[in-house]
Amino acid sequence: MTTANNDKLLSDVASYYAEKLTQHGLTPKGVDWNTEDGQLLRFKQLCKIISLDSVFSINDLGCGYGALFDYLVLHYTRFHYIGIDVCETMIEQAQKRLSQYSQVQFVCAHHPNNLADYSIASGIFNVKLGHSDKEWQTYFYDNLHLLNQVSLKGFSFNCLTSYSDQDKMSAKLFYPNPGVIFDYCKQNFSRNVALLHDYDLYEFTILVRK
Repeated sequence: MTTANNDKLLSDVASYYAEKLTQHGLTPKGVDWNTEDGQLLRFKQLCKIISLDSVFSINDLGCGYGALFDYLVLHYTRFHYIGIDVCETMIEQAQKRLSQYSQVQFVCAHHPNNLADYSIASGIFNVKLGHSDKEWQTYFYDNLHLLNQVSLKGFSFNCLTSYSDQDKMSAKLFYPNPGVIFDYCKQNFSRNVALLHDYDLYEFTILVRK
Protein backbone atom coordinates (compact mmCIF):
# COMPACT_ATOMS: atom_id res chain seq x y z
CA MET A 1 0.00 0.00 0.00
CA THR A 2 1.34 3.45 -0.92
CA THR A 3 1.86 6.09 1.75
CA ALA A 4 -0.98 8.17 0.28
CA ASN A 5 -3.37 5.21 0.34
CA ASN A 6 -2.36 4.33 3.89
CA ASP A 7 -2.87 7.93 5.05
CA LYS A 8 -6.31 7.97 3.41
CA LEU A 9 -7.25 4.70 5.09
CA LEU A 10 -6.15 5.90 8.53
CA SER A 11 -7.98 9.20 8.02
CA ASP A 12 -11.14 7.28 7.12
CA VAL A 13 -10.80 5.14 10.24
CA ALA A 14 -10.36 8.20 12.46
CA SER A 15 -13.37 9.96 10.91
CA TYR A 16 -15.56 6.87 11.19
CA TYR A 17 -14.95 6.44 14.91
CA ALA A 18 -15.18 10.16 15.64
CA GLU A 19 -18.68 10.06 14.14
CA LYS A 20 -19.60 7.00 16.22
CA LEU A 21 -18.40 8.76 19.36
CA THR A 22 -20.47 11.84 18.52
CA GLN A 23 -23.57 9.70 17.96
CA HIS A 24 -23.30 7.37 20.95
CA GLY A 25 -20.87 8.91 23.44
CA LEU A 26 -18.61 6.90 25.75
CA THR A 27 -20.46 3.61 25.30
CA PRO A 28 -19.79 0.33 23.46
CA LYS A 29 -21.78 1.71 20.50
CA GLY A 30 -19.47 4.71 20.55
CA VAL A 31 -16.68 2.37 19.43
CA ASP A 32 -19.01 0.42 17.11
CA TRP A 33 -19.87 -2.51 19.40
CA ASN A 34 -23.51 -3.47 19.88
CA THR A 35 -23.63 -4.29 23.59
CA GLU A 36 -21.59 -4.05 26.77
CA ASP A 37 -21.95 -7.81 27.31
CA GLY A 38 -20.39 -8.50 23.92
CA GLN A 39 -17.59 -6.06 24.62
CA LEU A 40 -16.79 -7.72 27.96
CA LEU A 41 -16.85 -11.17 26.36
CA ARG A 42 -14.32 -10.00 23.77
CA PHE A 43 -12.06 -8.57 26.47
CA LYS A 44 -12.21 -11.88 28.34
CA GLN A 45 -10.91 -13.76 25.28
CA LEU A 46 -8.25 -11.19 24.40
CA CYS A 47 -6.89 -11.04 27.95
CA LYS A 48 -6.22 -14.76 28.01
CA ILE A 49 -2.84 -13.75 26.58
CA ILE A 50 -1.89 -12.25 29.97
CA SER A 51 -0.16 -14.44 32.55
CA LEU A 52 -1.99 -14.42 35.87
CA ASP A 53 -0.39 -12.82 38.93
CA SER A 54 2.19 -10.96 36.86
CA VAL A 55 3.28 -7.34 36.70
CA PHE A 56 2.92 -6.26 33.08
CA SER A 57 2.65 -3.44 30.58
CA ILE A 58 0.10 -3.51 27.78
CA ASN A 59 -0.51 -1.67 24.50
CA ASP A 60 -4.17 -1.29 23.53
CA LEU A 61 -4.20 -0.56 19.79
CA GLY A 62 -7.47 1.09 18.80
CA CYS A 63 -8.24 1.84 22.44
CA GLY A 64 -11.26 4.07 21.87
CA TYR A 65 -12.31 5.62 25.17
CA GLY A 66 -10.23 3.13 27.16
CA ALA A 67 -12.88 0.52 27.98
CA LEU A 68 -10.26 -2.25 28.13
CA PHE A 69 -8.63 -0.44 31.05
CA ASP A 70 -11.89 -0.73 33.02
CA TYR A 71 -11.82 -4.49 32.45
CA LEU A 72 -8.16 -4.77 33.43
CA VAL A 73 -8.71 -2.91 36.71
CA LEU A 74 -11.33 -5.48 37.72
CA HIS A 75 -9.08 -8.48 37.04
CA TYR A 76 -5.46 -7.38 37.50
CA THR A 77 -3.68 -5.25 40.08
CA ARG A 78 -0.21 -4.34 38.81
CA PHE A 79 0.03 -3.12 35.25
CA HIS A 80 0.81 -0.12 33.05
CA TYR A 81 -1.69 0.60 30.29
CA ILE A 82 -0.91 2.44 27.05
CA GLY A 83 -3.90 3.28 24.85
CA ILE A 84 -3.27 4.09 21.19
CA ASP A 85 -5.86 5.37 18.71
CA VAL A 86 -5.83 7.25 15.40
CA CYS A 87 -8.94 9.20 16.44
CA GLU A 88 -7.84 12.33 18.31
CA THR A 89 -11.32 12.87 19.75
CA MET A 90 -11.28 9.38 21.25
CA ILE A 91 -7.91 10.01 22.87
CA GLU A 92 -9.05 13.33 24.32
CA GLN A 93 -12.15 11.73 25.85
CA ALA A 94 -10.18 8.77 27.19
CA GLN A 95 -7.64 11.07 28.84
CA LYS A 96 -10.39 13.05 30.54
CA ARG A 97 -12.25 9.95 31.67
CA LEU A 98 -9.25 8.18 33.20
CA SER A 99 -7.10 11.14 34.28
CA GLN A 100 -7.12 10.01 37.93
CA TYR A 101 -5.12 6.84 37.19
CA SER A 102 -1.34 7.09 37.30
CA GLN A 103 -0.72 3.85 35.38
CA VAL A 104 -2.50 5.09 32.24
CA GLN A 105 -1.02 6.72 29.15
CA PHE A 106 -2.80 7.66 25.92
CA VAL A 107 -1.23 8.37 22.54
CA CYS A 108 -2.83 9.57 19.31
CA ALA A 109 -1.02 7.46 16.71
CA HIS A 110 -1.65 4.66 14.23
CA HIS A 111 0.70 2.22 15.95
CA PRO A 112 2.38 1.77 19.35
CA ASN A 113 5.67 3.61 19.82
CA ASN A 114 6.75 1.69 22.92
CA LEU A 115 7.55 -1.91 23.69
CA ALA A 116 5.17 -3.58 26.12
CA ASP A 117 4.82 -7.06 27.53
CA TYR A 118 1.52 -7.52 25.70
CA SER A 119 -0.43 -5.82 22.94
CA ILE A 120 -4.14 -6.15 22.22
CA ALA A 121 -6.22 -5.06 19.23
CA SER A 122 -9.99 -5.36 19.55
CA GLY A 123 -12.31 -4.63 16.65
CA ILE A 124 -9.93 -2.54 14.58
CA PHE A 125 -10.01 -4.87 11.57
CA ASN A 126 -13.77 -5.21 11.09
CA VAL A 127 -14.96 -2.26 9.00
CA LYS A 128 -13.29 -1.79 5.60
CA LEU A 129 -14.79 1.70 5.10
CA GLY A 130 -15.10 1.31 1.33
CA HIS A 131 -11.53 0.17 0.79
CA SER A 132 -10.74 -2.82 -1.40
CA ASP A 133 -10.09 -6.28 0.02
CA LYS A 134 -6.47 -5.99 -1.11
CA GLU A 135 -5.95 -2.65 0.66
CA TRP A 136 -7.59 -3.88 3.84
CA GLN A 137 -5.64 -7.14 3.89
CA THR A 138 -2.41 -5.15 3.57
CA TYR A 139 -3.51 -2.94 6.46
CA PHE A 140 -4.44 -6.03 8.47
CA TYR A 141 -1.18 -7.93 8.00
CA ASP A 142 0.93 -4.79 8.46
CA ASN A 143 -0.73 -4.27 11.83
CA LEU A 144 -0.12 -7.86 12.89
CA HIS A 145 3.59 -7.37 12.24
CA LEU A 146 3.52 -4.11 14.21
CA LEU A 147 1.85 -5.88 17.13
CA ASN A 148 4.53 -8.54 17.00
CA GLN A 149 7.35 -5.99 16.94
CA VAL A 150 6.17 -4.08 20.02
CA SER A 151 5.16 -7.09 22.17
CA LEU A 152 7.71 -8.82 24.40
CA LYS A 153 5.55 -11.68 25.69
CA GLY A 154 2.69 -11.89 23.22
CA PHE A 155 -0.26 -10.22 21.55
CA SER A 156 -3.91 -10.91 20.80
CA PHE A 157 -6.49 -9.63 18.34
CA ASN A 158 -9.95 -10.44 17.06
CA CYS A 159 -11.67 -10.52 13.69
CA LEU A 160 -15.07 -11.28 12.27
CA THR A 161 -15.20 -14.84 10.96
CA SER A 162 -15.71 -16.21 7.47
CA TYR A 163 -17.98 -18.78 9.15
CA SER A 164 -20.62 -16.10 9.76
CA ASP A 165 -24.10 -16.75 8.37
CA GLN A 166 -23.98 -15.82 4.70
CA ASP A 167 -27.29 -13.95 4.76
CA LYS A 168 -26.06 -11.72 7.59
CA MET A 169 -22.66 -10.84 6.16
CA SER A 170 -22.04 -7.30 4.90
CA ALA A 171 -19.82 -6.24 2.00
CA LYS A 172 -18.46 -3.36 4.09
CA LEU A 173 -16.99 -5.74 6.68
CA PHE A 174 -13.85 -7.91 6.72
CA TYR A 175 -14.39 -11.66 7.32
CA PRO A 176 -11.05 -13.51 7.15
CA ASN A 177 -10.78 -17.28 7.37
CA PRO A 178 -9.66 -18.08 10.94
CA GLY A 179 -7.64 -21.09 9.80
CA VAL A 180 -5.66 -18.96 7.35
CA ILE A 181 -4.92 -16.34 10.00
CA PHE A 182 -3.93 -19.00 12.53
CA ASP A 183 -1.49 -20.52 10.02
CA TYR A 184 -0.05 -17.10 9.16
CA CYS A 185 0.65 -16.38 12.82
CA LYS A 186 2.25 -19.80 13.30
CA GLN A 187 4.44 -19.31 10.24
CA ASN A 188 5.48 -15.73 10.99
CA PHE A 189 5.34 -15.02 14.72
CA SER A 190 5.46 -17.99 17.08
CA ARG A 191 4.99 -21.72 17.53
CA ASN A 192 2.66 -20.92 20.41
CA VAL A 193 -0.56 -19.68 18.84
CA ALA A 194 -4.12 -20.26 20.02
CA LEU A 195 -7.32 -19.85 17.99
CA LEU A 196 -10.43 -19.14 20.08
CA HIS A 197 -13.67 -19.61 18.16
CA ASP A 198 -16.01 -20.96 20.84
CA TYR A 199 -17.61 -17.97 22.53
CA ASP A 200 -20.92 -17.46 20.71
CA LEU A 201 -20.04 -14.38 18.67
CA TYR A 202 -19.52 -14.25 14.90
CA GLU A 203 -15.81 -13.72 15.33
CA PHE A 204 -12.60 -15.32 16.53
CA THR A 205 -9.64 -14.35 18.69
CA ILE A 206 -5.99 -15.21 18.11
CA LEU A 207 -3.44 -15.38 20.94
CA VAL A 208 0.25 -15.28 19.98
CA ARG A 209 2.57 -16.22 22.84
CA LYS A 210 6.34 -15.72 22.67
